[in-house]
Order: sequence, then structure tokens, then C-alpha cells
Amino acid sequence: MHRQTTRARRHVLGSIATGVLVTLLGGASAMDAHAAPRASAGPQFAIRDVRIFDGTDVIERGTVLVQDGRITAVGADVAVPDGIDRIDGRGRTLLPGLIDAHVHAWGEAQADMLRFGVTSGFDMHGVSDRLAALRAQRDDLGNAGLADLWAAGTAVTAEGGHGTQYGFAVPAVTAETDVEAFTAQRIDEGADFIKLIVEDMRGYGDRRIPTLDADQVQTAVRAAHARDRLAVAHVSTQDSARAVVAAGVDGLVHIFDDAPVEPGLVQALARRDVFVVPTLVVIASVAGAGEAARLGADPAIAARLSVTQRGTLDAAFPLPPAPRRLDDAIASVRRLHGAGITILAGSDAPNPGTAQGASLHGELELLVRAGLAPEEALAAATASPAERFGLGDRGRIAPGQRADLLLVDGDPLQDITATRRIAGVWKNGHAVALDAPAAEAAGAEVASAHGRVSDFEDGLSARFGSWTPTTDRMAGGASTVAHAVVDGALQVRGEVRPGFAFPWSGVMFFPAAQPMQPVDLSARGTLVFRVRGDGRTYSAMLFSGAPDAAMPAVQAFVAGPEWTQVRLSLADFAGADLTRVRGIAWTAGVPAGAFEFALDDVAVE
Repeated sequence: MHRQTTRARRHVLGSIATGVLVTLLGGASAMDAHAAPRASAGPQFAIRDVRIFDGTDVIERGTVLVQDGRITAVGADVAVPDGIDRIDGRGRTLLPGLIDAHVHAWGEAQADMLRFGVTSGFDMHGVSDRLAALRAQRDDLGNAGLADLWAAGTAVTAEGGHGTQYGFAVPAVTAETDVEAFTAQRIDEGADFIKLIVEDMRGYGDRRIPTLDADQVQTAVRAAHARDRLAVAHVSTQDSARAVVAAGVDGLVHIFDDAPVEPGLVQALARRDVFVVPTLVVIASVAGAGEAARLGADPAIAARLSVTQRGTLDAAFPLPPAPRRLDDAIASVRRLHGAGITILAGSDAPNPGTAQGASLHGELELLVRAGLAPEEALAAATASPAERFGLGDRGRIAPGQRADLLLVDGDPLQDITATRRIAGVWKNGHAVALDAPAAEAAGAEVASAHGRVSDFEDGLSARFGSWTPTTDRMAGGASTVAHAVVDGALQVRGEVRPGFAFPWSGVMFFPAAQPMQPVDLSARGTLVFRVRGDGRTYSAMLFSGAPDAAMPAVQAFVAGPEWTQVRLSLADFAGADLTRVRGIAWTAGVPAGAFEFALDDVAVE
């Protein structure tokens, strides 16, 4: 009965509105076997004499016809109408656009994904106010420049638990929360599926953080299923995996890495038909296995990385190397796959050691290392996630499907790394520009902008960059903060709580379009702001340099009862790399206790 209900949910999720068909006029001349598709190619064309992997099966030499953003014919003997552009596919393989089953997408993520042939993805935790826009975008056949996203909105997690540390407001579960109503609220906000986070960090040392208990997990899963939503779970240990499987989740969105999977858990996963998204690339990063460096050194990958993608790929988790984690995770995937459990490909980008789009190609290689045949790994990134999440018109090359396509040189059915040798990407039949961005727009904006950052007269806006709260919770602490614009100033109040070696709480300004993206401020000389507050001594913290640089440069200031202008020389932030400024924070630290201050007229002159 449970599995019939799950299949019904998939059918409901697969009934996706088509939207308005957009037909663009114009065309391009025929391309030879080594020419990349031009961005001006129209939505009516044929790819001929190409090897086709349709999501499950292979046609060694065939033709795919695309008209008005959809695939209209596939086969070895497809007739191509006169006047339709013809693309020569000899020596190449055509795949469905890849689907990343685990991302966290903001900023330029959707464009970065698409440039690497990842045309769709599942966002596993983020703000809920963009869910309606994501739905409208993926229904639009005119979308030619962004990967489509299905999203959980904000995940179901405990107050102070994993997922609350990233600088945006997260509704969270306490002991008093009505979890059924809480889950229903996530669905009412527009969540396409429900993600639960069951993580107390016991797999990463002695530190513990709050997490959902067994009753809360079971209630959330039941509430998701009652509204025809899949329920998936973040876990990192076998104990937490057993708990969520017993509660009825539909999928695990990480493979646990505390030990190779035990037979009893394999049986439980198989019996309940639970799918698994291993995210081996992020486990490799946690393990310090060097996989990210190898991926980034591949010329086919390196040539298309933006500054941001290169930064996240080069970053590292602040943990000692533990290659056993990756070895155990690969061993577990091998056993699960051998038992017939559905494996889906996901990257968990942009965590340290991953890059949007690019890392899914690294995940495919690791899945093959874990025992999947190349065609099975390709299915894990195309037809299988589409089927398990109910995407009715994605993940396959078949008549009626979206013309989301990836053309690669060579044969990934023999060498899975051939997926990196991208010759063409189409989104809704529109050719995608494959070159890396020439410059980061945010950096250019900073370079040309006047020194003023924010005067808070129009709310929490900035001439460039963005504001966010920040506390030691991201590192396992317990401090709190709240911020709001009141009477044209940014009011910040909270509590510094003991229990962490270097407690902090306050607000941070990111000078670029994405958090911790580097911006060159070497031409600026002074951080200027007005402040008033409770008389405490506060810290201005400047984060710069490499993405994994642990310690910010710091200068102190006092927030007295009257408005005072503070001018801090950037040169006096000892050790700061002003060519790569990633963030500026205003924070309270020791002694512990409540604090309150206000900022206004912030500038970098």
C-alpha cells in the first residue's frame, strides 16, 4: 500500500503545466562535426548521425528532431523536413540534459549549472520566497539561459540544528512545535518536496547540535505524504539512516560515511524502495581525498569555470584528511547498487570542494568507481531522478520531452569522463553559450560604484552586494541575532552565548553577488560607517584571501549611546588580502550577554 501511494505521488508530481510555447524565428547554417552550436541557433533543428543515449537505451546512430522547444522525433530513420538546421553528430553522443539531484542554488548557480549541461536540479534547502518564480521559470519554454529547479524551500530541521547556520532566516522545529502543521506550512509556501535534516554531527567529532527526534521525523514524513509530496532526508550515519527509513522517507540525499553499510540496512532500503543520492563528491571533499583538484585540473572542466566556481572547487572543509570516509561511502554505494537500490546523481554544490554543474561530472566518475556501469551512472543523472521525482517531461530523449540536451565528444558509455568534453548544450531547444563568464558582474559593479554601500533609507538594500545575519551557530555555537531596518538604520540585537571557543554574533556584508565571492577592493582605502549602541566594544571583521582562509582580520570599535562616525583604514586590517575581499562583518564577541547596536551610512571609500 505504501509503495502504491508513492507511485501515485510521482504521477501527481509529473503532471507539470506546459506553459506558453515560444517560437523564435531565425536559423543557422549547418555545422561540421567539430563546430560547437552557436548561441543564435533557432529552436528547430536536427542532430544527425549521432550516438543517442535516451536515458535508458542506446541508438548507435540516429537522429533527433527538435521543434518549438520539444523533441518531436527520435530514431535511426527520422526524416528531417526541408529548411531545418542540421547538426552533424558523428563521433559524438547525445544525452538528455543532466539532472543534479542535490544542489543549493543561488546567485549565478543556474547559469553555471547549464554551462556544464546540467539543465535541471533539486534544491535541497533555501529561502522559500523564490518558489513561485522557480515554478514559473520551469514551465516556460522560452527559458534559454538557466537550469530549472525544483525545491524544498526551507528544510525541516531543529532549532539551532544543521541548516540554520547559513545566514538566512530558517523556521525551525522545537519540542513544542506542531510538526504536522509546520510541514504543511512548507508545502503551502510552495515546496515541491519535503527535506528533513537528521544530523547531530556525531560523525564529525565530539561536538553535538540539536536535531529532529524520531517522532518529529515520522510526523513530518506522514504530513508530506498526506499532501502528495516526497520526503527525503539528510543523514550522515547509519543510525540516522535507519531511523528515517523506518519513518517512511522516500530517499536519502547523502550516503552515510561513518562505516560501510550493514546488511540489515541494505535490506530495509530495498524493501521500502528508498532511493539514495550519495553525493560522493562532497564526501570526497570532507575526506580530503583530492578529487576536486583532479576535476579542476581537467582542461575540459577548467576552461568553463567562473571565478566563483573555481573558488568553491578549490575550497576545503576545515577537517583533517580521512580518506576512509570516501572508501566507506563508495563501498556502501557498491552494496546498495548490487541490491537493486536506485542511485541518483547529486553534487551538493556549492559546498567546499564542489562547483555548480562541473561537480556532477565528477560524481558520475565516482559512481562508476562504485560499481555502476557508465550507462547506469548516466541514467542516475537523467531518467532515474526524473522518474523518482515525477518530472514528466525531463530526463529522456523521446517525443514530447523538453529539448534539454547535452552533446559530448566521444562515448561516455565507454569512458564516463567523456561527459566533460561538451560540444553543445540546449535548453528548451535554445543553444547555450559554453564559454566561462569573461568577468564577474558583481566585481565590475563594485569597481565602478561610488563608495556608498547602504544608507538603509530603502530598507536592507545595497548599491552592490548584500547583507545577512551571522553567528557562531555556523561553527556549532549557540549565539543568536536578529536584524531589521528601523527609522532608516540597521538595528542589530542578539545574545552572545558561551559554549564556543570564539563566540560571535552580528551582521555581515557580502560585497559580491554570492556569499564569500571575492571582490577586489584594493583601490579603496577606508571602511566608513556611523554607529550607536549599548557602549560595548565590537569588532569589524574583514574576510579575504583563499575561500578556506579561517581567520578574518579584525579592528575594534565602540558603539556608544550617540551616533558616531567610525573610519577604519583597510590597510590596518592586518594580513588582509584586499584584492580578494569576501565579506565584512560587524560583530559582538566576549563577554557573553545581550547586545544591541545600529549601523548607518556604510561606505568603502
